[in-house]
Amino acid sequence: PSLVLLQCLLCPHTGPVVSVCSNQVNMEAEGFKDQGNAFYVKKDYSEAFNYYTKAIDACPKNASYYGNRAATLMMLCRFREALVDSQRAVRLDDCFMKHKNATAVLEYERMAELDFEKRDFRKVVYSMDKALGLASTCHRFKILKAECLALLGRYLEAQSVASDILRMDSTNGDALYVRGLCLYYEDCIDKAVQFFVQALRMAPDHEKSRLACRNAKALKAKKEEGNKVFKNSNFEAAYRLYSEALAIDPNNIKTNAKLYCNRGTVGAKLNKPDQAIEDCTSAIKLDDTYIKAYLRRAQCYMDIEQYEEAVRDYEKVYQTEKTKEHKHLLKTAQLELKKSKRKDYYKVLGVGKNATEDEIKKAYRKRALMHHPDRHSAATPEVQKEEEKKFKEMGEAFTVLSDPKKKTRYDCGHDLEEDSNNMGGHNGGFVPIGNVVASDVW
Repeated sequence: PSLVLLQCLLCPHTGPVVSVCSNQVNMEAEGFKDQGNAFYVKKDYSEAFNYYTKAIDACPKNASYYGNRAATLMMLCRFREALVDSQRAVRLDDCFMKHKNATAVLEYERMAELDFEKRDFRKVVYSMDKALGLASTCHRFKILKAECLALLGRYLEAQSVASDILRMDSTNGDALYVRGLCLYYEDCIDKAVQFFVQALRMAPDHEKSRLACRNAKALKAKKEEGNKVFKNSNFEAAYRLYSEALAIDPNNIKTNAKLYCNRGTVGAKLNKPDQAIEDCTSAIKLDDTYIKAYLRRAQCYMDIEQYEEAVRDYEKVYQTEKTKEHKHLLKTAQLELKKSKRKDYYKVLGVGKNATEDEIKKAYRKRALMHHPDRHSAATPEVQKEEEKKFKEMGEAFTVLSDPKKKTRYDCGHDLEEDSNNMGGHNGGFVPIGNVVASDVW
């Protein structure tokens, strides 16, 4: 096994290897080994080393003595000597347990490296858990696991692993990097930068910390610049800056969700609702708990009269946050959905919902001339039937929208079917306006 791997395998918490001596083993050597074990348990590693050495001198062919002394050398941070003893133990007994563990751990490490390149972080975590089962104190394996947990969005677990390492070694650059990475992905960019800087102080060549620090600073600067120009109503520039920020780090899910939502807000300001909806949808895909993205998308759906979609989004918001404001928004969307399933009398007359009484009269007059049955008397039966239908709808629309009470009820979403059934006073679809009637202008 390699020097780093040996450090992982010879766990200080498991104690040295203890084996039963054969009849050929000198009893004096066993006595030295037992004394070494006693000092190892007491964490007096120097004395343990001395007695294991005496055991080896008395019986140099016993693999377990070398394994025990290697464990002690590891605790004394004499790694190269520990590696030599471990290799001797393997040469003396190729079934030596440490050797078997080393082979298994090397295979898990190889699999983890391949899966990390494929960005299959769940498999990396699995391999590291298996490896740590055999080498429970290996900081390198713990760090790789923690980094992958962070990349999977499991920030609390990742921070816990990194914090455990920092409690034992506050200068560990890898652990500081992972702590910073978790904060960075949780959109706590200023705090993240502090950890990256600290990691670089401890390990100036820590390339991952250098890259993450650069990305964090660039992301913060670009986002803040976009926010600034947005507040100044420079929406085109804001859209460009948010787009540039999104290109910095695709892995930063929470920050990118906010950037997509911000860009969606810009799209709405630029009167590009479809674009805004697309950006809000991208934000929700990254963070399906992001209430602001649902609210922004719902408003865009309302603007383009896609009320079913708006109701769906407002329902999601209200289920998450049962506030009065969200309840009101949901009720409004539900009312508009109900109204959209009736005949739209404003569209029938070709006027806006804020049309004045005079505008409604003028629109009716124009359409009366266009669809009056007398004008289509020479047309085919199919055309006559269609025009008669339109003329009747136009009469219904005018009857409702020209009556303040009926118009108010209609605008509030009340059911006016009963009113419609009683619309017998418009002369079969023909409604006079002052002294002018449709038949007079042909």
